[in-house]
Amino acid sequence: MAKLLLKLQRYFRRKPVRFFTLLALYLAAGSLVFLHSGFSGEPTVPGSPRSPAAAEGPGLPYLGVMQLGRGSKAAATMPAGARRHGPWFKSTSKEPSERGKSRDNGGARSRALRGRSGREKEEDRARYIGCYEDNTRQRTLRGMSFFDYKKMTVFRCQDNCAERGYLYAGLEFGAECYCGHKIQASNASESECNMECKGERSNTCGGINRLSIYRLELAQESARRYGSAIFRGCFRRPENVSIALPASQLMLNMSVDKCVDFCTEKEFPLAALAGTTCRCGFPSTLFPLHEREDEQLCAHKCAAEEFESCGSAEFLLVYQTQVQDNRCMDRRFLPSRAKQLVALASFPGAGNTWARHLIELATGFYTGSYYFDGSLYNKGFKGERDHWRSGRTICIKTHESGQKEIESFDSAILLIRNPYKALMAEFNRKYGGHIGFAAHAHWKGKEWPEFVANYAPWWATHTLDWLRYGKKVLVVHFEDLKRDLFAQLQRMVALLGVPACEDRLLCVEGQKDGNFKRSGLRKLEYDPYTAEMRKVISGYIRTVDAALKLRNLSGVPEDYFPR
Repeated sequence: MAKLLLKLQRYFRRKPVRFFTLLALYLAAGSLVFLHSGFSGEPTVPGSPRSPAAAEGPGLPYLGVMQLGRGSKAAATMPAGARRHGPWFKSTSKEPSERGKSRDNGGARSRALRGRSGREKEEDRARYIGCYEDNTRQRTLRGMSFFDYKKMTVFRCQDNCAERGYLYAGLEFGAECYCGHKIQASNASESECNMECKGERSNTCGGINRLSIYRLELAQESARRYGSAIFRGCFRRPENVSIALPASQLMLNMSVDKCVDFCTEKEFPLAALAGTTCRCGFPSTLFPLHEREDEQLCAHKCAAEEFESCGSAEFLLVYQTQVQDNRCMDRRFLPSRAKQLVALASFPGAGNTWARHLIELATGFYTGSYYFDGSLYNKGFKGERDHWRSGRTICIKTHESGQKEIESFDSAILLIRNPYKALMAEFNRKYGGHIGFAAHAHWKGKEWPEFVANYAPWWATHTLDWLRYGKKVLVVHFEDLKRDLFAQLQRMVALLGVPACEDRLLCVEGQKDGNFKRSGLRKLEYDPYTAEMRKVISGYIRTVDAALKLRNLSGVPEDYFPR
């Protein structure tokens, strides 16, 4: 056998053309066998011995090899009539085979036609109403918005807008989703909505400054009207009430629902109940919502709802509607190269992403990063892709703590958070993503003790290094930022050298959570810190506290200590 192989090898060395000819014939034969297996199937009657359906029970359709080969895998495994529905959609009786036909016949169709066929399929979810103009200064849909430059789909945008009770969902630039109760722009040509969705190439997601808009016909009425209003408190009536709250209506049968619905329809983010008058407006210097009154002053029963309070002529009960305040939503890169590099420094888990969100809204400029996180870029942090020395961003996120890295920056905002909270937040991020949670097994396994042993010392050395090597450091405590966002954000914006517009900062207060707030619904039911861990961490807290006071700064907040 070995001699035969040796002879063949010598022969093909002398005749390489024949070798390659035989190889080509072999590959061609293999391809024919593969195609035959994909397209030729023996039709089988349901219930016959050779049918898989026979083993599954009577009445189930058999999907043969031909259907598996020519349709999608999902089409072969999905039961008849099954559809992908959100909790707010009704089902119709369209058959899956109809969708299969549209795929088979659509090879040469344009993107616009494919997008239209997708819209027809979604008619039971929402009705496509057209392509509309949009403007970054004056949005066509002025409710909630979010971006995903990797996975945006029509269904995802519709689902998010409907879940928050909006009437319209619009997609733009292939990756941006806008919600609203009213369309405030004129129609554009359908050919101008020509960009594929980033997560669904078979559908169209608007274009450049163009929105593909859907009306969410079947969104639940209760969610649309009142579901997402947020209680802001009881406030004294402002002096120039007609200027501070420009829209108003007399409602003899006043209720919270009616006033919130009225202000939502008028596209205002605030609804203020004043007895039998409903007033609407924006947070402003005339009505900043900073000095809350005792709620008993607003405890006057509503005419239409005896268990609700509707305020009075002097003391207004204020709710935040679903309408997004767009006065602080525009963002861009710096028009000229920055003269100084400003770090936004923090230990991981200390709220750096949240602080970036606040700074971008407050200044109108993108923030950059020492790293590159694709998930953050996809969620709208467009400065994430820029090199950290590009000079196009207002400040740079960093978790670095070495002397060389720290001295690369001209100044810094140093964000410090309670180490007990920061360690848990970073552990959740590491094992569950930016807004996810670590699994129970991770907390109870070896991962958590090892994580605390490695990261707890870093929490202290990170702060100590920035205090020692930083050139101009503004210390901001995460807890103070949460408690008094307006004042702390003013300090941060002043360091960045950007004029602080008070109305813009008030707008930020209403949009403060952003898209990276971890839900509080999955809190641990036990304290993950052992007595030994607490003893070690308390020592680090005392060290950092002493270092801050040594530089004539306020020490760490009191709630760091009682453990």
